[in-house]
Amino acid sequence: MDGAYPYPESIPPQPGPGNPTSGAPYGGPPPAYPTTLPPAVTYPSGGANNTKRILLVVGAVVAIAAVIGGIIFAVRSTSDRGLTDASAKSAIQGYLTALLQQDKQAVARHALCGLYDGIKDHATDFTVANLASDAFRKQFGQADVTSIDKIVMLSPNQAQVLFSMKVAPSGRLPRGSGPKNNEFQAVAQLLVLPRETLVCSYLPRPADSL
Repeated sequence: MDGAYPYPESIPPQPGPGNPTSGAPYGGPPPAYPTTLPPAVTYPSGGANNTKRILLVVGAVVAIAAVIGGIIFAVRSTSDRGLTDASAKSAIQGYLTALLQQDKQAVARHALCGLYDGIKDHATDFTVANLASDAFRKQFGQADVTSIDKIVMLSPNQAQVLFSMKVAPSGRLPRGSGPKNNEFQAVAQLLVLPRETLVCSYLPRPADSL
């Protein structure tokens, strides 16, 4: 058969769509794929736990800050008020002594409660101071502060002070009209200034308060 090429009796199957050997190299079996995928792995998000943890931390920080703030305030309140039992006692004793000694200038300085240096004419103030001294001397011949019973700070430089004092009767009042045991309480309003502490007012408690 010169010039002619014989056809093969059969053509081997070719890979392609619809052919079970499609995709199999060299006519081998088709690759196997899993029919189902493994279940997805779940990881805990921790969202709720993280939120609770953050809230607890924030709450703890706020509580600590409040405690520290309270301590700082207490320390500042004690240090800034500038009034102790000793300084209150000294100021009140100075005022009572001025009353007993009829020191009209000292009595007026206390009674004017910080205004003394700004007032030009003190004539009326001295008259009032003398009247206050006379009234005090009519009751007592001696007065000594024995204790500071309570200090209430009305502001950083103002205080209401309850104190006890022991007195010696002047002898100008009827016997038995004085306080029991010659001791009683009184209330003073104090003004704390940089260089002095003034007794702006003085009010004795009833004689049977002790």
